[in-house]
Amino acid sequence: MLVVLPPSETKATGGSHPAVDFSSLSFGSLNPIRERIAADLVALSANREAAMETLKLGPRLADEVTANAALLESPTMPALERYTGVLYDALSPSDLPETGRARLAIGSALFGVIGGDDLIPRYRLSGTVKLPFADQPADAAPTMKRRWGTAITEALNDVDFLIDLRSGTYANLGKVKTATTMTVLTAEGKIVSHFNKHYKGLFARAIALSDTAPTSPTEAVDIARAAGYDVSLDDGTLIFRVPEN
Repeated sequence: MLVVLPPSETKATGGSHPAVDFSSLSFGSLNPIRERIAADLVALSANREAAMETLKLGPRLADEVTANAALLESPTMPALERYTGVLYDALSPSDLPETGRARLAIGSALFGVIGGDDLIPRYRLSGTVKLPFADQPADAAPTMKRRWGTAITEALNDVDFLIDLRSGTYANLGKVKTATTMTVLTAEGKIVSHFNKHYKGLFARAIALSDTAPTSPTEAVDIARAAGYDVSLDDGTLIFRVPEN
């Protein structure tokens, strides 16, 4: 089974491992597309102004272009530690057992989908970016969805039981029709927007800490409830109800 998390725009700096080795990454079938996207992102970053415009970065984020320019040579760290923010704070991956970390993956515009312990560099690339091919006119820049085509879907279709917690942008890069998804609601039944990431992180942590991996939505609900969360099933979708203040 596998829980696929969304990435984060913010990422930890540094790393204690060598530069990225694409051959070591999970879902090796994605490597040809990964390597092309990485090469094109590095090429784009040679022109700081063009890169900042394409990536929609303000002046304060100029160092993100520097990181992109060096992504093939810069140090790496496990993906679960590289991504930061609300979801990953709630997930708190540093103390998860090895078996639990193996149940987690991350959707990504650059890597498609990677295992939680895959070693990756710092980079900046949103799923909404139109990244030009280095050897083609910039005005012919394809969307990330076009670049990935059906590759992510095909890679994830082989997972026996998939819980897809990706946001819409990243789920659209490779939808899996059989995946179990989650909706976060308030006690009154209203959809939670920004802080849904926090509760998805808590849910993923519960799955990672479970003695046994779930093999069905019902088992996932049981694990979440045992961890103290109000989770139920509605027509195959996991419903996480936020506790009242």
